Amino acid sequence: MDEATSPARKGNLTGSARKLKDNAADWHNLILKWERLSDEGSTIATKIVNFRLSKESVKDPEVIMEGNSLSGAPAEKSAYESNPELEEECIKLQNVVERMAHILSKMEKMVSAERGICKLEAFQYGEKGRPTPLFQTWSTQQFVEVSSKLYEVYKQELALKRTILREVAHTANPDLCMVYLSCWLHQPYIQDNTKILLESLLMETGHKAV
Repeated sequence: MDEATSPARKGNLTGSARKLKDNAADWHNLILKWERLSDEGSTIATKIVNFRLSKESVKDPEVIMEGNSLSGAPAEKSAYESNPELEEECIKLQNVVERMAHILSKMEKMVSAERGICKLEAFQYGEKGRPTPLFQTWSTQQFVEVSSKLYEVYKQELALKRTILREVAHTANPDLCMVYLSCWLHQPYIQDNTKILLESLLMETGHKAV
C-alpha cells in the first residue's frame, strides 16, 4: 500500500469522518487510474495519427484536400474503412474513453455522498454545520468544494477526450491531427492547482504528513 492510501493515524474512524477519509483515498486512486489510462490512450492516439498521416492511409494528396471540405466525407470514410488496423486502434481508444467515463461516474458519486453529509450536518447542527472540524481545519463544506472542483476538471477533460476520439481518426489535416494528439497528451484542463487540491485533501485527512 502506498503512502497516500496508508492510514496516517491510529484508531478507527466512524461515520462521516470515515467516509470523508475513504473518499480522499479514492480520489487519489481514481486519479492514478485516470493517468494510466491517459498514457495508454496517448500511445493509441499516436498510432491513429501515424496511420492517418501515412501513405497507406491517404495515398492521394487530393484526399487530404477533400478531407478539409464538406464534400470530402465519402473520401474520408473510404480511407478509414480501407485500413482495418486503424479501425482496431479506434476501438481501443474508445475503450479507454469508456473506462475514463466510469472513473468520472465514481467521482460524481463521491461528490454526491459528501453533499449528503453536509445536509445531514446542517440538520444536526444548523446551517453553520459541525462546530468542530472532523480532521484538522476543514469544514465538511470545504470537502464538498474541493471534490466538486476536482470532479469538474475531470468532467471537462473527459469531454475533450471524447471530442478527440470522435475526430482524430477522420482528420487528414496533419496540423489538426497533431493538435488533437497534443491535447490528449497534455490534458489542458488538469493543471497544477488540480494536483494541489488533491495534495491538500490527502494532508487534511491524514493520508499524508503535513
